[in-house]
Amino acid sequence: MSRGKRKTPDAVMLGFESGCVTVPVEAVLPVKALSASVKSSRKYRQITASIKEVGLVEPPVVTRSTGEKDTYMLLDGHIRIEVLKDLGIERVECLISTDDEAFTYNKRISRLAPIQEHKMIRKAIERGVSEEKIALALDLNPRSIVRKAKLLDGICEEAVGILKDKHCATAVFEVLRKMKAMRQIEAAELMMNANNYSPAYISAILAGTPQAQLVDTKKPKKMRGITPEAMARMERELARLQEGITSIQDSYGQDHLQLTVIKGYLGKLLGNARIVRYLMQHRPEFLTEFQAITEMTSAPPTELE
Repeated sequence: MSRGKRKTPDAVMLGFESGCVTVPVEAVLPVKALSASVKSSRKYRQITASIKEVGLVEPPVVTRSTGEKDTYMLLDGHIRIEVLKDLGIERVECLISTDDEAFTYNKRISRLAPIQEHKMIRKAIERGVSEEKIALALDLNPRSIVRKAKLLDGICEEAVGILKDKHCATAVFEVLRKMKAMRQIEAAELMMNANNYSPAYISAILAGTPQAQLVDTKKPKKMRGITPEAMARMERELARLQEGITSIQDSYGQDHLQLTVIKGYLGKLLGNARIVRYLMQHRPEFLTEFQAITEMTSAPPTELE
């Protein structure tokens, strides 16, 4: 594999529009009803106290409705929106999802990706909110807030762009920080192509990284249970794997192309609030199947396979 000039990705498909957008709370359309017991729950009281104390640190995630102008479908943050309504707050900053295939109706979204969380914490700190207040509002240890605020120190912009909406553990960035910028980009691409963002996987990539591509080129890599000879073999295997991935990326099959088109089309349909409501009322079985298709990660095997 050539180690000369390496072209970085011209554009990285991001899951969100850059920056937050302020919209009227009433223009955000929930896609599920909250149970009557939610408002008496500890979580509801916690979120209410957090918003009163430091404001909204983690913005709701919405997608633009294709059927109704100036309206947004709420993908994540139903309790936050309900709290804002109860507090009489009329406008809210939201993250706008741009990836129809990854963020569609009823998609299981539990939290912001670490990089997005980092940006929100940094924004709160820049507004003058102390790390202790943020920790109290989010029910976290203050040291965790410090680590999250410094998450991207030493990480190059291109790698940040690739991992922007990926759920990586903090340990992943700690390992990335040991690599030089070009290797960080390669490691981020390997994780994305394998859809594996675990600390174990990035540690394996580190083990297969040549010494010259580490920030500290003089400090030898030490991996428990791995001999220098095994590391050398891993480096060679990882290089071959990267070459294989590059060749595969240029030769997607017709079936995969058709699946991608279908997923994209159905994703746009499910991004329309009126269509979703119609399907829920008249064809709920279609809605289930459409959601299953949009959440597929690869083409199903054919009978010949």
